[in-house]
Amino acid sequence: MRQPYVTYRDGIKEKKRIVGRKYTLTHSDVTGELFLTVGTEYAIDRITSLRDEVLGTFRNDCGLYYYVYVLIDDPTEEGRTSIRDRIFREELPGALRAIRLGDRSLFQEYPELDDVPIWIYFDSNEEQWEAYEYYGSFRQYTNSQQK
Repeated sequence: MRQPYVTYRDGIKEKKRIVGRKYTLTHSDVTGELFLTVGTEYAIDRITSLRDEVLGTFRNDCGLYYYVYVLIDDPTEEGRTSIRDRIFREELPGALRAIRLGDRSLFQEYPELDDVPIWIYFDSNEEQWEAYEYYGSFRQYTNSQQK
């Protein structure tokens, strides 16, 4: 896997803040390159009209976990929800690897983060596509344990 291009905002790299740390993962359809922005807010300026980004954050509601949001509905063309759902599901393991690799210094400082559960919210206006699913932990998505 290629290293994502990483941008830190709001002094987040120095703060080593975990809860509330916001991850915005985007990509280039032309080159396939991944771009990870880490800050105290999502990088709305990096999100395109295609809405194919992956948004994530560490939360601590009833224990620490990593929450991911993806929009399954296609904002540009109706009837493509099933295709987007399939693509997101195929690409999410790589996206989680990129997030883990991109912010590896945080994971090195706090190795317990490799074991927090990952929950993905697949957002859709259609009930059959909307879902909230467990995706293991970052340990599954480290370079040494790629599947």
